[in-house]
Amino acid sequence: MATQTMILEVAILNVKLGETEAFEKAFQQAQIIISSMAGYGGHQLQKCIEKDNRYILLVTWQTLEDHTQGFRGSEEYQQWKALLHHFYDPFPTVEHYQLVTGTPMLKSLN
Repeated sequence: MATQTMILEVAILNVKLGETEAFEKAFQQAQIIISSMAGYGGHQLQKCIEKDNRYILLVTWQTLEDHTQGFRGSEEYQQWKALLHHFYDPFPTVEHYQLVTGTPMLKSLN
């Protein structure tokens, strides 16, 4: 029996200069919205070390449609948009990936 691979949504987020603290606060609220969606598998928001106003958002979905149709077509997405979209310059490109090969991302350091 074949196992279904989760879809990884990747977005590079360039936040307007001087607005990173407000963005991070707004994201705390927004993550509650996305984590309640059907097909959601988890997320990470990571801040770039070299560019203080750049972030990467990684979200796993059970299917591409869970993101592109389910989440983006929902009322909850309108709330997400209102919380976050005004922080971006330029507006991010979102791409989707599926696993080819690899090992677990978190390995024990012991």
